[in-house]
Amino acid sequence: MKIGGAAGFSFDSLTAVPQLLDAGVDVLIFDYMAELAMARMAQAREADAAFAGYPRDFIDEQLAPNIERIVAGGVKVIANAGGLNPRACAAAIEALLAEKGLKAKVGFVEGDDLTDRAGHYRDRGAVDMFTGAAFPPSVDSFNAYLGAFPIAACLARGADIVVTGRVVDSALSLGPLIHAFGWGPGDHDLLAAGTLIGHVLECGPQAVGGTHTDWRAVPDWTHMGYPIAECAADGSFVLSKPQGTGGLVSVGALAEQILYEVSDPASYLVPDVAADFSQVRITPVEGREALHVTGARGRAPGDRLKACLTWRDGWRGVALQTLIGMDAVPKAERQGAAVVARTEAVIRARGLSGWRRSLVQVLGGESAYAPARRNRTAREAIARIVVEHDDRRAIDLFQREHQSTATAGSVGTSLVAGTSTAPVGRLFSTLIPKSDVTVIVSVDGEERVLAPMAAAPGAAPGPERPAPPPAPGDIDPAATVPLLALAFVRSGDKGDLFNLAVIARRPEWLAYLHAALTPQVIAGWYAHVFEPGATPRVDRYLAPGLNALNFVLHDSLGGGGQSSMRLDSVAKGMGQQLLDFPAPVSAAMAAALEGVCDGDGLGLAYEGPA
Repeated sequence: MKIGGAAGFSFDSLTAVPQLLDAGVDVLIFDYMAELAMARMAQAREADAAFAGYPRDFIDEQLAPNIERIVAGGVKVIANAGGLNPRACAAAIEALLAEKGLKAKVGFVEGDDLTDRAGHYRDRGAVDMFTGAAFPPSVDSFNAYLGAFPIAACLARGADIVVTGRVVDSALSLGPLIHAFGWGPGDHDLLAAGTLIGHVLECGPQAVGGTHTDWRAVPDWTHMGYPIAECAADGSFVLSKPQGTGGLVSVGALAEQILYEVSDPASYLVPDVAADFSQVRITPVEGREALHVTGARGRAPGDRLKACLTWRDGWRGVALQTLIGMDAVPKAERQGAAVVARTEAVIRARGLSGWRRSLVQVLGGESAYAPARRNRTAREAIARIVVEHDDRRAIDLFQREHQSTATAGSVGTSLVAGTSTAPVGRLFSTLIPKSDVTVIVSVDGEERVLAPMAAAPGAAPGPERPAPPPAPGDIDPAATVPLLALAFVRSGDKGDLFNLAVIARRPEWLAYLHAALTPQVIAGWYAHVFEPGATPRVDRYLAPGLNALNFVLHDSLGGGGQSSMRLDSVAKGMGQQLLDFPAPVSAAMAAALEGVCDGDGLGLAYEGPA
């Protein structure tokens, strides 16, 4: 079975589906539902009564131009683009098929929406699974993360297109694999392998060179390829991309995606299995631009589901002001601080309280690097000024008053580069019993209620922990190289934490990375991301199959997602901040790697087999 990853988020490229159909895939998956997308749809639903609760883009821009080829080729489509209303999304797809005179069965999965039961969990004292915070005072959306078996049930009843609401991203691939190969709830190793396939495909081209550390080595971003997993019944798969497309099929790029947004690689928990990716191995396929992947293992899942709630907490205003000329960075810093103070005086004069929170960051001044920043000599800069308040009127005054800097601010202040006013979205994640959720599947108008999800009694067993590599005996503290010379790095967010995957370019270099990058060292390097006065919490995990370390930095994103005021609220640039780290190695290694990070020289020559 060949599964193509056609979309990693709601605005992924419209070039993916045609190239994957040309490549002869059997299944197309579309991953639309990040936590931010759920929050935006909930806000849209309240702002516009005509909003149907799902992204029309999926039907109008992804399906409609390609639906004839999809149906003619017998290609299955699985998407979580049902959003907050899978039933309405399925009806719209049926209307599209009727309009085109096409015959195909449409199925949907619902039961994830818990919004009308929020009071029940509030009364039971549900708390945030990461922070222990109390249940929020209001609710925009509240959805449980469902698994893959409902998708498989739709396919078993003949569905050609299946849309869901909130499911775990990997379920989009695992569902058709369960259906095709007959895997059952007790086939834990196979379910873990299918979960790995889904995790690799869910972010689209990130698995084949998108957002790769060695960006210079990735050809042709213009015609970026999208990933294809050629899946076997034993759970192994071959990763490739359509011939003639851009991107890069490489060990490093794939390993980055396997660890992307993963906390403990040995305990990746989804509704159907507790997956262990720590011993996954990647082997190049001889004669092809392809990689063979094996080694996922699984354990019984627990008896709980993750549920995600979004809610609104006041208002946020953002203003971007462009400054041009000498000393642009310090001018922007001073101007941003003055805007915050001046607008606060204005709103207080109108009888409103002061700003609840405020932040000034200077784009062009490496503000994301905080104490580690180096460049303060830029002659162009943008002051990013953010304020929050409980009252929308305060934000409206801010948006008017900050423009006065055109005459009362720094020389070189140019046009306002952009503004926005929006509700502050908060995220609350909790665990609920699987037995609380009733899942309904519908195919071709016939609905069925599924039996409660299977769960092992009691807590799921813990994983086997791999032994750490022994520290090399030839490390010279005075011989250092930039981490970029030794490793690939990828970061990704989950709420108010982010993970940091560090993957050795050569297997023998993992020991040097393990010796250099302790949790304490990482906490110190990223001290600026934690709240002032907080004790940093950093976990380190080992994934020797991928020659990798994975770090988790808790409470590090200023609330994360829509809650955060920071420029990098979803941690996409956090890994970049580690590439300059001076890693101690042997004197011989330092001499051999001298200058390797200069110019365009760094590339696949330093990528070893995993």
